[in-house]
Amino acid sequence: MMRRPRTTTVEAVKYKDEDSDLSFSQTMISDDEDNEEWRPPESKPRAPSRATRAPAAGEKKAAAKRTAKPKEPKAPKEPKAPRVPKEPKPRAPRKPATERKTRAPMPLKDPGASGLVGTKRKITDEGKNDDKAGEGEGEKPADCPDGERAKESGPSIRMKDERVSFIVSEAHQTDRWAGEGSSVSGLTAKKEEVEEEDYTFGEPCLKKQKTSAACQGQQTALQSSKAQALRNELNMNWDLIELLSILTCVERWVCVNIIMLLREENTVPFMVRYRKEMINQMDADAVRDVQLVYEELCSLAKKTQSVIQTLKKDGVLTAELEQDLRSCRSADELDHVYSPYKKGSKLTKARRAKALGLEVAASTLMDTPHILDLREWVKPGTEGLSSVEEVATGVEHILADMIAKDPETLTYVKTLCENSFVTFQSSVSKLALKGKEQEKSVQGQKKPGTQQTKNKDIDKFLLYFDFTCNIQRIQPHQTLAINRGESLKILTVKVNIPDRVKSDFTRWCINSRWRPKTFAREELIAIIRNAVQDSYKRLILPFLTRSYRTKLTSAAEKESIALFVRNLRQRLLVCPVRGCVMMGVDPGFRHGCKLAILSPTSQILHTDVVYLHNSGHQKEAEKLRHLILKYSCTRVVIGNGTACRETESFFADLISRRFFHPLDLSYCITSEAGASIYSVSPEAVKELPDMDPNLRSAVSIGRRVQDPMAELVKIDPKHIGIGTYQHDVSAGALKAALDGVVQECVSFVGVDINICSEILMRHVAGLNVGRARSIAEWREQNGPFINREQLKLVKGMGPKTYQQCAGFIRINPQTLHSAKSTPQLAPTVSEKPATKKGKGKACVNIPTSFNPLDQTCIHPESYHVAQSFLSLVGGSAVQIGSPGLRQCVESKVKSSSVEELARTMDTTLETLKLIIDGLTQPPGFDMRQNFGQADFKRGIVSMSDLQVGAVLTGRVDNTTLFGAFVDIGVGRSGLIHKSNITLDKLPVSQRRRSLALGPGERVEVRVLNVDPQRGRIGLDLIRILQ
Repeated sequence: MMRRPRTTTVEAVKYKDEDSDLSFSQTMISDDEDNEEWRPPESKPRAPSRATRAPAAGEKKAAAKRTAKPKEPKAPKEPKAPRVPKEPKPRAPRKPATERKTRAPMPLKDPGASGLVGTKRKITDEGKNDDKAGEGEGEKPADCPDGERAKESGPSIRMKDERVSFIVSEAHQTDRWAGEGSSVSGLTAKKEEVEEEDYTFGEPCLKKQKTSAACQGQQTALQSSKAQALRNELNMNWDLIELLSILTCVERWVCVNIIMLLREENTVPFMVRYRKEMINQMDADAVRDVQLVYEELCSLAKKTQSVIQTLKKDGVLTAELEQDLRSCRSADELDHVYSPYKKGSKLTKARRAKALGLEVAASTLMDTPHILDLREWVKPGTEGLSSVEEVATGVEHILADMIAKDPETLTYVKTLCENSFVTFQSSVSKLALKGKEQEKSVQGQKKPGTQQTKNKDIDKFLLYFDFTCNIQRIQPHQTLAINRGESLKILTVKVNIPDRVKSDFTRWCINSRWRPKTFAREELIAIIRNAVQDSYKRLILPFLTRSYRTKLTSAAEKESIALFVRNLRQRLLVCPVRGCVMMGVDPGFRHGCKLAILSPTSQILHTDVVYLHNSGHQKEAEKLRHLILKYSCTRVVIGNGTACRETESFFADLISRRFFHPLDLSYCITSEAGASIYSVSPEAVKELPDMDPNLRSAVSIGRRVQDPMAELVKIDPKHIGIGTYQHDVSAGALKAALDGVVQECVSFVGVDINICSEILMRHVAGLNVGRARSIAEWREQNGPFINREQLKLVKGMGPKTYQQCAGFIRINPQTLHSAKSTPQLAPTVSEKPATKKGKGKACVNIPTSFNPLDQTCIHPESYHVAQSFLSLVGGSAVQIGSPGLRQCVESKVKSSSVEELARTMDTTLETLKLIIDGLTQPPGFDMRQNFGQADFKRGIVSMSDLQVGAVLTGRVDNTTLFGAFVDIGVGRSGLIHKSNITLDKLPVSQRRRSLALGPGERVEVRVLNVDPQRGRIGLDLIRILQ
């Protein structure tokens, strides 16, 4: 029932241009949605929590396991391909789709605004994840997009304004993180063996687009039958690819490729790094957005099919109703159409009137009113028909229902609302006022604790006791705060639509849309007028109010989750502090300060408890000096919890007196959020079984600075103190988004398979809890992995899993040699080529020698290209990362362009770029070295020392929807309000709203105001320190 967008192509282009220049201080919802068609979303979208596509309507899920005969479950899928185009019914309204093609440029920047229900994705565990969906997977993309869409490729697709991951000042760094495109087989498996264990990646990749021109937004052809089947598979009245393209602002050929890659069970990190040219160089967040919206559309189609079957069983389904259902583009629209027919709900006034047979009278009133005589319908003694007035009322109810469900009418009233000053208003509830009065009256009585707590909660919402804002200008954090106040029964909320909308709507309906076709008497015109007014007041106005609320909530939740994702990514990518002994301190008063001294490789050297804030602190200081000198500790990490400032002052005083001479000791403050939760978790018990939970916290605090990512992945992202309003957003959507960014960060950084923890391995693309456990068990039984090929020997490691994870796993020669020399890892792999044995599995020859390419980001499927390139430049694999090889590569690239070399090597440009990066990066390269480290200091500044106008440097601690909190070393974080984060203060690479500031960034700030009583510091951003 949703009409096409009204905006023109010119408006859409203008919108995109403006959006790219938005400052962080501008509105976060209205800028994206002021000019777009209003689409009512569902209030609580369910987040995808599993990793498989939702099946098309009426199509059974294939649950094929990885067995020795994988072809068997595919057999029934062959006849299913023609089933989709078999039913041409939903293709009837193709004209509107064509019309939509020319008017489409109103793409929604926020796919969440559609409010579609997310479908659950299937988590693959062990080797049981091969639901090979779609026989057409891996085909080339669909037709070329329109001219305007082609123009929009490039920056608008490459980097969504709302979602940008991994921006670094050097342009070449981007290619290091996400580079390789489709590739050709580098491993030869025996075709005559069982196909289940075929590790050759060349065959599927040859079907994918090979042209390097794709990364410039050009498109190669997809078989028309495959493209048509993909468009029609959901059996809806809209085109899947076209709608997905509109909702995500991504070109259609890219949408087709992403869907095909998802059906092949490719992970997002793998797609972003090794299939870059197929997705037009999109970042991980943008790909996840497309994936989420696609799953929501599949879920909507499935729900629609279920509703149609239910109505058909109840005998109330008509052809017109079915078309209305199949035209719905959101779950909210579907619910609006379906709600009158739900079982258990009261019969609507319209259905009761129809049951009396008045539907014919209503049709006659609109078509041939001159022959309508309501007295003919009067049946004395029949309720609802006993008088002319009752008959007229029944006709009014039927007309009101028809008006409220008419797409053209709904589109018109939405247009009126868009052009009017619709406001969002909140006020204090009567219940809250009553509670406040009761609290005042019982102030002198006992047990005031509960009342004080309630009063404190009420005071938090003082800003919204009398709050009114334009619906197009309200901020996401305001929406979430008001929703929370409403749920606590502190606030009442309403949407105010001007009376002018009602008068204009009534006039248009009577004079145009719902005007009788022939002459109608005055009393019949009055019936139509009453029906229009009743429809607006009783049906349309509540629908508009619900839709506005759910749309605002959905957009606010999406913005809040995006903020969580950005903050978590920057927190995980903080540069590790390696090469020194470090002391982690969990401060405390009564129970003392817990200490953990860690080696440069994070091994625990010593744990202890010292009481620095009691009378015997001098004796404890001597104990500290003994430990620090004994283990040559040069860094101290203090958690920012209770007694943090006192502990910091204690260490600063000792350092100023050169108490630890000859060592040059320095300290830093780090967030201890989640440390206490981790210390009693099953992972911590398994990792540190014989240690006191309080000491585990100290270990965790120290390791957070030594290797932030390896430590923080052990903790639920919701508990590490990032973002805001985490309890006011969909828990499933938040978990899926945060798990996705953890997988992205761990995969792009890479893991050393011989030393990384089992918990860290779980987050590598393609792996899960079961496979990580199998890898750890194999490593314990057989010794360190000598090359990536040995991963094939691990239980549950099928070809698809190996393909997804191999590029993100490293074999570091230094750790390999040290692990082999460790006595407990003595049993190593046999010198003769190993074979993979198992029930019904093929035998694969596994080499037992170290391959230098295994320490790079180059995927095994491209090893043959890398070897050819090395031969071309006159180098060898043992020279990887050496200055000599780097010089050879640079001279070759200067003499012949990378594009020419890619054609010579018969590979894609993106693949060659990634190979060049992998060969020239120094051994042990870590992309996190481009990000900031923890700040160590030796002195202390207090809040009382601050002066207005003082210029300080600090590090961003957390970002919210209303500004950024900066740690300036005084024990309280200062707030830079978003109005002070303007474009002229940001580097060019960060002049996007979603990248304004993030945790860990060093900034120079000016003190605007200091409020010691409330503990608040106002700051102004001067610049970001590079």
